[in-house]
Amino acid sequence: MQQPTGGPKDTIPPTIISELPPNMTRNFDAEKIIIEFDEYIKLSNPLKEISVSPDIEQPINPRIKRKTIEIALPDSLEENTTYTINFGKSIGDFNEGNPILNYSYVFSTGDVIDSLSISGRVINALTKLPEKEITVMLIPTRQDSIFGKRKANIFTLTDTAGNFRLNYLREDTYRIYGLKEENNDRIYNAPGESIGFLNDSIVLNRDTAGILIELSRGIPRDFRLLDRKIESNGKVLFAFNKPLENPEITISSPSNLDTDKIIEYTSNRDSATVWLSDLTFDSLKVKFSDNGVLLDSVTMRRGRNDKYDRDFIVTNNLNRNRVTRTKHIELTAGSPVQSIDRSKIILLEDSVARTNFQLAKDTTALRRYILRYNWRPKRNYQLTLEEGAFRGFFGDKSKSVDNSFTLDETDNFGDIVLKVTVPDTSHQYLVQLINEKMDVIYRSVPISASQSIPFRQFPGGKYTIRVIYDTNNNGKWDTGDVHQRRQPERVWYIGKTFIIRANWEQEEVLNVPN
Repeated sequence: MQQPTGGPKDTIPPTIISELPPNMTRNFDAEKIIIEFDEYIKLSNPLKEISVSPDIEQPINPRIKRKTIEIALPDSLEENTTYTINFGKSIGDFNEGNPILNYSYVFSTGDVIDSLSISGRVINALTKLPEKEITVMLIPTRQDSIFGKRKANIFTLTDTAGNFRLNYLREDTYRIYGLKEENNDRIYNAPGESIGFLNDSIVLNRDTAGILIELSRGIPRDFRLLDRKIESNGKVLFAFNKPLENPEITISSPSNLDTDKIIEYTSNRDSATVWLSDLTFDSLKVKFSDNGVLLDSVTMRRGRNDKYDRDFIVTNNLNRNRVTRTKHIELTAGSPVQSIDRSKIILLEDSVARTNFQLAKDTTALRRYILRYNWRPKRNYQLTLEEGAFRGFFGDKSKSVDNSFTLDETDNFGDIVLKVTVPDTSHQYLVQLINEKMDVIYRSVPISASQSIPFRQFPGGKYTIRVIYDTNNNGKWDTGDVHQRRQPERVWYIGKTFIIRANWEQEEVLNVPN
């Protein structure tokens, strides 16, 4: 004897038995909508899942009564308007929560139910991958409110494949946007929001499909300081809400700190690190300018118990105490370097000192240096940076660092040569070798003519190729700007992954489309 199993698990969503007034009712004047199901139901995430299009001033508040949903309607419905209540995935059975998908209740306060539709996809402008749960908004051109205080009232969310569809629309001229929201207000007003748009408006007089919206993080119009802090080692860090063209940071008080300060900007100039000669200040007054125009100013006060002690630590890229023949040792200083005492850099090979190594500044990073040597297998290496091997501008000396390592003998490296044909020699293209997940750039090569590009000695594995149409020749991918109606720079993928094999050279033909 045993307890009954209860039968197979319920996987069937509830079924609608009746709708009162009936769905698709014209000249709608009821005060309440009642929807009845064949079993007990519940609502999940109603605030997020349920929406009314066009939007209404007073939000609806659906109530569950056993097997029914009751929706009281406000008195502020507009005349001669088709309304759609989208339930998303909110309605499910009481026990298992099996949802009814894409259920909508439609009614019109006039003689006609608007019947036009528009559909398409939203993708990431850089990766070309679909974007889910993006708010797609359709706004009549006479009331374009993407930047203002009035919310868009015709909207929907993309599904997991990035697809969207808006139904029961009236003839009109619209602008369409895709917005990855931070605050769910259907207004483009936060610095972290990504947005996509079409440059031209849409004259909707028939069903329209195939709309493609490419999403990228926009550039705010107004400068704002996102973060500011003084670290325990005296570094002052600033983060901006957008990249600057020709930034300038001025210490207005104490003014003597402004003369010999050292500033390091990130590659896209959206943040900065400032080193100061004197750390005994009580407060800092800092001004920010771009192209000679004052943007903002801020005062930073020292805490009563704050103590700033310079530290000068040099880190390296030795992974698992291994070095390879192609990826040499990278030494990164924690502060700007004024000089290096090579005699305090000791390299031992099987306990024998070696002085024929090369040490050169990395042109791509201000505080990074590359140590190259003809590493040999089955040898034990030891690299010692004695105290003061690196010296900073304000008398600070690097601390002693010691590392033991060997050569990685897996020899899992191969070559690939790209034979690239470009369609227009008046523009620059960035040919990038990236990983198959498209989130790591191994190498980016700018070209403006058809040529062969060798990628030598890369670890065996799967890779793909991305080409950026660098129309402004600045060596990076630029996002869109909805204020200026400028789309993101074009991106093209080879459309496949390929494998770099150990000790093997292969060729790939790359015909970049026009």
